[in-house]
Amino acid sequence: MRRSGTMRRFAIAAAVVLACGPAAAADIVETATASGQFTRLLQAARAAGLEPALRAPGPLTVFAPTDAAFEAMPPGTAERLMDPANKAVLAGVLGHHVLAGRLALADVAGKDADVKALNGQSLTVNGQNDEVTVNGAPVAKGDIQADNGVIHVIGRVLIPPTPVQPRM
Repeated sequence: MRRSGTMRRFAIAAAVVLACGPAAAADIVETATASGQFTRLLQAARAAGLEPALRAPGPLTVFAPTDAAFEAMPPGTAERLMDPANKAVLAGVLGHHVLAGRLALADVAGKDADVKALNGQSLTVNGQNDEVTVNGAPVAKGDIQADNGVIHVIGRVLIPPTPVQPRM
């Protein structure tokens, strides 16, 4: 009887130690999913075939538009982008939100930076006046860490200056 009580205490202690261990690492997709505000972005990444890139080792920087940002697009725009016939256009638009490398907000504090997005086009990151904007879109929350990069929350979908036009 004494032995089973000791075993039970050992099992409980082991469970507590395991529960207090480091959390499992989360990639950009898992981190965005856990936040609950990027459902549309994640659906679009899957539809464009970009989810594997967001799970890759990185590091990457993602300027992540919220679900509300997708809903604020002109009527029918998000739906046309999600049309399978427009997969390349969607990939170009989403690629305009991702940088190779990790860019923290502190890296642009007090200055402007022109950076190249994964779609090959430039983004202007402005860190003046205690606010950071990306092509004019304010960063609502920044430096959300993932094991393969960083996420900055923005309230607008960034449209590249010369995107391929979606098919109607």
